Amino acid sequence: MSQRGMRGNRYLSEEEKKNKPKVTKKLLMRIASYLKPYAFQMTLVLVLIALSSSFSLLPSIITGKIIDEGLIKQDLGVLIQLILLSLAVTVGAQLINVLQSYLNSWIAQHITFDMRNQMFRHLQSMSHRFFTTNNQGDIITRMTSDISGVQSIITNTLVSILSNSITLIVAMIAMFQKNALLAIIGIIIVPIFTIPTKMVGKTRWEITNEAQKCHDEINGILNETLSVSGQLLVKLFSKEEQEAARYEEVNRRMVQLNIKESMAGRWFRLVLSTVSTIGPMLIYLVGGILMMKYDANLTVGDITVLVSLLARMYQPVNSLLNFSVDWIRSLSLFQRIFDYFDMEVEIKNPEHPVMIEEIKGSVEFNEVNFHYSPERQILKNISFELTPGKSIAIVGPSGSGKSTIINLIPRIYDVISGEVLFDGVDVRKLDLSFLRSQIGLVSQETYLFNGTIRENLLYANENASEEMIVEACKKANIHDFISRQPEGYDTIVGNRGLKLSGGEKQRLSIARVLLKNPTIIIFDEATSSLDSISEDLIQSAIDPLIESKTSIIIAHRLSTVLACDEILVLKDGEIVERGQHDDLVKLNGTYTELYETQFKRALEKLNPCECE
Repeated sequence: MSQRGMRGNRYLSEEEKKNKPKVTKKLLMRIASYLKPYAFQMTLVLVLIALSSSFSLLPSIITGKIIDEGLIKQDLGVLIQLILLSLAVTVGAQLINVLQSYLNSWIAQHITFDMRNQMFRHLQSMSHRFFTTNNQGDIITRMTSDISGVQSIITNTLVSILSNSITLIVAMIAMFQKNALLAIIGIIIVPIFTIPTKMVGKTRWEITNEAQKCHDEINGILNETLSVSGQLLVKLFSKEEQEAARYEEVNRRMVQLNIKESMAGRWFRLVLSTVSTIGPMLIYLVGGILMMKYDANLTVGDITVLVSLLARMYQPVNSLLNFSVDWIRSLSLFQRIFDYFDMEVEIKNPEHPVMIEEIKGSVEFNEVNFHYSPERQILKNISFELTPGKSIAIVGPSGSGKSTIINLIPRIYDVISGEVLFDGVDVRKLDLSFLRSQIGLVSQETYLFNGTIRENLLYANENASEEMIVEACKKANIHDFISRQPEGYDTIVGNRGLKLSGGEKQRLSIARVLLKNPTIIIFDEATSSLDSISEDLIQSAIDPLIESKTSIIIAHRLSTVLACDEILVLKDGEIVERGQHDDLVKLNGTYTELYETQFKRALEKLNPCECE
């Protein structure tokens, strides 16, 4: 449920009851650790809350004196003085309240600022596995709604508890000072005030629950049908009317629920206004009897003050009676955030990383085993060596573990057993930033940020000059395309690069890697799923890199495989064959099958004469 919905009701859902956090000293101390840096400001807020709450009750007390000493005694001078005093106290209370609100907001904003920074850094340190196994929406919710909810806890829940408590205590003291009997009568009546609040609150909670489900359903329809891919599918299957009818039906339900909730609120206000008159009427009745028959010291002003103070007690009592709900929700929110903070960082930077004095760029796999889950082994005893300046092609059927091998080199994942060596050093002993700076990856699916071509290129090297950018784009065969655009290098690529074709994005990706200038370049199916023209342009950009850089290539194009110094053939996570093309073809094994079904067919399609 949204944070707005959560704050608007006074009942815990079944899920909230089930997942109610256990209140421990450790949890409370951890929450307090975020308040500790702002202890001085928090103390000042507490003082201001006490002053504001006390000052806000003074006009009610002064009103009694206005009636008794000003109006009844017909003393104009005293009346004017008391009115001015009441006005001054009211303005003072409001000014204190403004200052308290500013300080409170300042503390809340800075605490959430700290938490967002801490959460973002923590998420950046999480492994790739974390992002592939966790729901992206849930991750974003932790960063946005949950942490924003913390701000609400500080600005609303915490302040509400303190101000309501102080207001209630001061009001009760003032009432007992005026008349103990009337104070007791008033206090006895106050809990009755909460009964309609509870009854209507439960009804509105149930309606709100249904409305939230309906709201989620509407969001689901909008996400499905108004996305780029969803809209295309709707149009291709002519489902516009069907989707419009589906949306209208859910929208109608939402309207009906909103009307029910609104009417529940109307009846609530009717009952509330009726009940809220009982207490004052009783005080007027009993106070009148006391004043007329028994207590000559009790004045009209005193009764008026008591009624006014009683009215001020309704809201604090109602809020404090529901304190447990707000408290549990607040703790639950912190617990959700802490659950993420407590997730172990899988890929850790070594405390004392090994320094490589002379970077050469060799890669070695030594009896590497890997799995995502123990039930299914992905890599089994993988061993090979790639010397500086050389290139290796990795081929094999889909799902054989090719991409997993290249993900182990920059430590996107860590091996289960064995070791991956960079220049003779286990990659787990190297500084992560250093290791990854030495590796450039051109993957099958190129990701571009929603910015300009220049901004996407500079992501690899923010200090790159214009000459360096142009040179990299020329080598990647993308400069001519960019030059033809009206905005040139300042052309917006769109969300995830949607304004560019697959081939254009792939060539930009190559240019970006060239600007990074890594020691090792990895191509992961860089030319798959592209048209022949785009594939040729990309291939002509790749070929020189294979000759000049230490390279690992996962490819389906025979000419790319032939350009490599060695070919590794994977099947079911094992290297089953290795060597040169001519030798492997003669084995009549896995490579021969790939050659006949994949490489040769693709080659014949591109150039019927090339395969003779």
